[in-house]
Amino acid sequence: KRKQMLFSRIIFVFAFLPIVLAVYYGLFLKNRTWQNITLTVASLFFYAWGEPKFVLIMIFSIIMNWLFALGVEKWRNNKKISRLMVALAVTCNLGILFIFKYLNFTLQNINNLGISVSVTSIALPIGISFFTFQAMSYVIDVYRGKVKVQKDLLAFASYVTLFPQLIAGPIVRYEDISKQ
Repeated sequence: KRKQMLFSRIIFVFAFLPIVLAVYYGLFLKNRTWQNITLTVASLFFYAWGEPKFVLIMIFSIIMNWLFALGVEKWRNNKKISRLMVALAVTCNLGILFIFKYLNFTLQNINNLGISVSVTSIALPIGISFFTFQAMSYVIDVYRGKVKVQKDLLAFASYVTLFPQLIAGPIVRYEDISKQ
């Protein structure tokens, strides 16, 4: 099993970061789409370095939240449906967090009460709280009208996966970097 790629590791400092910067600034200086592709692919690679299977959870989260935000925007004039979209987004995001962070804890406490329940062997994905709350805050900000919905899935994915803050935060608001 490989170790997580950290900013202080030699492989990051002398290989990963220089390659990403060279591609981002060198090859695609004026093309935003290719810059976003570069950042998204590099960020997914960075995240997958330690445990590749968790990339699927992140991709699911990205697509799910992007679709919820599109739904909020589509039904903006219908408060009931737009609120329902936000409620579903929050419920799904908190459900993902619950399963990966708190399910075993909950099952162990149920067992402590004398009820026999099998404890799972679900591993905790690195940075799941950061990318989940970041994506969820985007949907809420779209609902509140603080940001315009991002119709480009790739641009939204590059926002959620951005490797410099992916595993250690902080949670970055979409409105702070949407123009970048």
